[in-house]
Amino acid sequence: MTLHDTKNLRKQVAPFEKSTTKESVIQIFNTVVPFIALWYIAYLSLSVSYWLALVPMVIAAGFLTRIFIIFHDCTHYSFFKSRRANRILGTCMGVLTLHPFDQWGHDHSVHHATSGNLDKRGTGDIWTLTVEEYIAAPLRTRLAYRFYRNPLVMFGLGPIYVFLLKNRFNRKGARTKERNNTYLTNVIIVALIALLCLAIGWQSFLAVQGTIFMISGAAGIWLFYVQHTFEDSYFEHDKEWEYVLAAVEGSSFYKLPKVLQWLTGNIGFHHVHHLSPRVPNYKLEEVHKNTTPLQHVPTISLATSLRSLRFRLWDEKAKNFVTFKDIKAVVKKRISVQAKPEL
Repeated sequence: MTLHDTKNLRKQVAPFEKSTTKESVIQIFNTVVPFIALWYIAYLSLSVSYWLALVPMVIAAGFLTRIFIIFHDCTHYSFFKSRRANRILGTCMGVLTLHPFDQWGHDHSVHHATSGNLDKRGTGDIWTLTVEEYIAAPLRTRLAYRFYRNPLVMFGLGPIYVFLLKNRFNRKGARTKERNNTYLTNVIIVALIALLCLAIGWQSFLAVQGTIFMISGAAGIWLFYVQHTFEDSYFEHDKEWEYVLAAVEGSSFYKLPKVLQWLTGNIGFHHVHHLSPRVPNYKLEEVHKNTTPLQHVPTISLATSLRSLRFRLWDEKAKNFVTFKDIKAVVKKRISVQAKPEL
């Protein structure tokens, strides 16, 4: 893709970078209201059986994922025309999803500005090492990386660590406005939990919200992971890195069934979102269908996306992700050479 092509592509997308108040309001109602209703139905179902309550819990987790997409759009100031409206709604949705508006918005903006840049990793992204970095790393780093990349850790412990713990604390260097927003979010979360525990009991609250949280949290991390971790992704060093290429080649089109596409707020059109974060989620599919170059980006389905669980390291030479097994022989050879005494 030439420089002219990239500029032309951004021009084609520009007309869609406007929110529609009516569509935004409708999305709030068709997302938040069903979530609250399903939460209450799940609570009532507990008196019969946890397994019966699990049905509305799973569906509610889907709606909580959709709530997160609204929050996500607000942090990009793309859900409403008014910045203040985005901040207010985003902070409210952040309470439901356990994400401070300003803190997460900052890290996510860095992610957009550096995604696929090998020299600017570490903020708002998933820990990714190159093959050479992994081979050269000390044993403790390799073990930590393997632990981090284990699916049970990433999708099981990951939501607990990131959403419940990490999000409760301000990042180093955060400004007063951002710090205060984190404090406000934490206070409202604690107050809401206390009220619900007083109203229905902590056991019922934990059973319902805990289940919904774990399902939606795992789904959220999976969506973020799979849309940047596919075989032929995009990673370059800063001198060669290009924003548009990182967007359309380093972000996948996750082709989901219509029901899941709706529940995930069209985030499967991740290449469109990374190309232009100002496009609201309800216009992402429209952009994809009306912009020919965007229809020829890396595409994955539910079935093919499962392969990404095997991809652990980025091979700079081959320009693709590889498994730990792929480099096992290389690592053994390197360790063997290092262990030999010099003559």
